[in-house]
Amino acid sequence: MKRLFVLLALLLLTAARDPILVPEVSQHEVQVRQGFRGTELLLFGAILTPEGTRAGQDYDIVVVLKGPTRSIVLREKSRFAGIWVNADSAEFRSAPTFFAVASSKPIAKIVDDKTAAIYELGLPWLQLSPIGSYDPKEQARMSSGLVDLMTREGLYKQDQRGVSISEQVLYQARIALPSSVQTGTYTAETFAINHGRVVASAISRVVVKKQGFERVVAQFAQDDGFFYGLLAVALSVGMGFLAGRLFALV
Repeated sequence: MKRLFVLLALLLLTAARDPILVPEVSQHEVQVRQGFRGTELLLFGAILTPEGTRAGQDYDIVVVLKGPTRSIVLREKSRFAGIWVNADSAEFRSAPTFFAVASSKPIAKIVDDKTAAIYELGLPWLQLSPIGSYDPKEQARMSSGLVDLMTREGLYKQDQRGVSISEQVLYQARIALPSSVQTGTYTAETFAINHGRVVASAISRVVVKKQGFERVVAQFAQDDGFFYGLLAVALSVGMGFLAGRLFALV
């Protein structure tokens, strides 16, 4: 019984020493208007003790910015008789539309693979589960293909030296959102790690939404998809007819 009380006391003391994170984002709302060329988010904050003073230990910081999830179908192209045709395909039920990780050190030097996988602390540990039954090797290949595609489009990224820490109190990271970013709610989760253990985490949110004419069009397409489709076809036919008349007059 005495040993149990000693163990509980040690656990309470350890918990009391764990820091807290006070995160902030440079802008909690990103407005997508005509001519939007992307933006850069500054994610910053402080590492403090529960009493609000300097933590006083060496911590590594990892920031994970994740966009809204959606179903994504990945199609693999294969060359057949001199032309490219669709070959294998895989559907992912809930892949993030944007995923970025910034850390104070390379992830492999901060945590082990198990911890990295639990918290998805990088592209190699992003949990992507295709719909249906796949051989593990095939599943890994298709998941890797999706990550590679999204990385080339600037929607998945990782900066292993992207977080700077000042005096073990203040931290900051910069993550760029491309012009093709999807609308929705983004979560920025910050992790404080000490000796391979996640000792604190905190979440901030960023809302990306359309404004102006783009918002009206997007809302119309969402609320009245059928009429939006008819209008799009009518506009295409009208523009084609107008272009034909103009070329006939030349």
